[in-house]
This record gives sequence, C-alpha cells and structure tokens, in this order.
Amino acid sequence: MSKQRTVYSTDLGQLCPDCRQPVKSCQCQPLQPDGDGIVRLERQTKGRNGKPVTLITGVPLSAPELKKLAGELKRKCGVGGSVEGASILIQGDKRPLLKELLEQRGFAVKLAGG
Repeated sequence: MSKQRTVYSTDLGQLCPDCRQPVKSCQCQPLQPDGDGIVRLERQTKGRNGKPVTLITGVPLSAPELKKLAGELKRKCGVGGSVEGASILIQGDKRPLLKELLEQRGFAVKLAGG
C-alpha cells in the first residue's frame, strides 16, 4: 500500500514537495528567475500616482534571502520598499545606485525600461 499525499488543493493550489507549503509561499527553494539569470532594474510609475519606483526582477534567491536583500538595499538607498512575489520594489528612481550594489554582490545587472 502506498502513502497518499496531497499534491494539489483547491484551497492552497500547488504544494511544495519538501515543505508542504503552497508554492507561492514556499521558503525552501529558490524562486524561479525570469530565465536568463540577469537581474533587471526597471523604473515604473504606472498605478502609483506618478511617483516612481524601481522594480528589481530576476534575482535567483529564495524568499527569505530575497527579503533580506530587499532590506539591505532599502537601507543603502535610504528609502522604503517591499517584496512582491519574486520582485523587489524600491521607492524612487535609484537604478544607478542599485546597479552598483547588485554588481558588487556578483549579479549580472541590466537596466530596463525608462
């Protein structure tokens, strides 16, 4: 007789096989980057009443590491921000400073958007 385990739940969606948490909130596996391993910095104002934010995507880190990195970047820039899924939002247009900080950590960084 084989052990049955829940693989999908209509309440939670897809479950991580290791930690048994929903894949969206899984903290044991790195989040899947956009594909090419390049961290992208993009300036956005849409839906923010004209106030710019810098969106950082493609960082190949797990959720706790991503949150830790976001905190460090916010402190270095002296602004607020948040983590939304696999992206980091930093208030203001801080692309040149963020590019320098991320490159110091060994990431390949590309400025995207305008």
